Amino acid sequence: MLQRLYTHCMIQPGDIPASSDTMRVVGTFNPGAAAFGDGVVLLVRVVEQPVQTRVGYVASPRIDPVQGVVIDWLDEKEYHCEDPRTVTHKKSGLTRLRFLSYLKVVHSSDGKKADDFTGPVITPQGPSETYGIEDPRITKIGSTYYITYVAVSPHGIATGLMSTTDFTTFHRHGLIFCPENKDVVLFPEKILGEYVALHRPSGSMKFQPPEVWLARSPDLSHWGTHTHLLGSEGQSMADRLGGGTPPIRTREGWLMIYHQSDKKKHTDVAGIYSGYAMLLDLDNPAKVVSRSAGPIITPTEKFEKKGFLGHVVFPTGIVEQGDDILVYYGAADECVGVAAFSRESLIDSLSVQTESA
Repeated sequence: MLQRLYTHCMIQPGDIPASSDTMRVVGTFNPGAAAFGDGVVLLVRVVEQPVQTRVGYVASPRIDPVQGVVIDWLDEKEYHCEDPRTVTHKKSGLTRLRFLSYLKVVHSSDGKKADDFTGPVITPQGPSETYGIEDPRITKIGSTYYITYVAVSPHGIATGLMSTTDFTTFHRHGLIFCPENKDVVLFPEKILGEYVALHRPSGSMKFQPPEVWLARSPDLSHWGTHTHLLGSEGQSMADRLGGGTPPIRTREGWLMIYHQSDKKKHTDVAGIYSGYAMLLDLDNPAKVVSRSAGPIITPTEKFEKKGFLGHVVFPTGIVEQGDDILVYYGAADECVGVAAFSRESLIDSLSVQTESA
């Protein structure tokens, strides 16, 4: 594991007020991050649950186009309720969430602590976001910040795109990857004349372990030329695997932090989530140049090991700050954390050479 220069718990659920007196904030995590102005802007996933409880029932909130937030009360006898995040209908096998997510803009003057919570809120909209919007990633391309995010609905998990130049007003571009697909991160520039993204297909048929794929686009809306990048090989037989932070350009290649989980190392529902790193070829990002032999960051701090879902470090944002690289992540599905690494040490740690293409 790579030595951290420092670690801070930046945002906790108590830092952001609930959207109404009928809801309570239970999580503020998995932030998109970008250098902005003289500091760093974070786009934080805020998770709310109903305040009210009913014996024998599970609350499952959703967005109704007319009524707003509606709470469906599900009979516990008809659902599997072991996972604190979801319930699964025993007969149909269909899943519902126990919470509703939206996004909140937060500013940091130094990248280490959050000091301005007055930014706008981005709420779910339309039939593809009935169960909320989650896990944004921010990539600056030219003068525009593009934000990929997870849209959750009865149709499944899809990926939406929005953009902004000021983090005050946002333009929605609709879905760019249909269900089931998530963990989409954009490269910060065109490569050989095309936009490039990493994505994680998540089909219900389990022919293979989780995988990361690469896609190309002429316009950020129409994606094709899909290429397998990571997963299914012997060293990556993880329970979950997916893109984490948007890639950043280095002399050695495109540096990306991705996530991987391992249930075998822990008995919790989700196992242990950790962050790994890899370098992709600058001209052919479908080629993995090297990767870390093990996790560069794994749950060690108290706020990473204990929370809404313990033992989780889920990297989603990255910012360069001089010779340091700041990695922003969700901790225990409850808080926002930031960890700083030496750029030189991080690159030197990628010792496993590969020949994928």
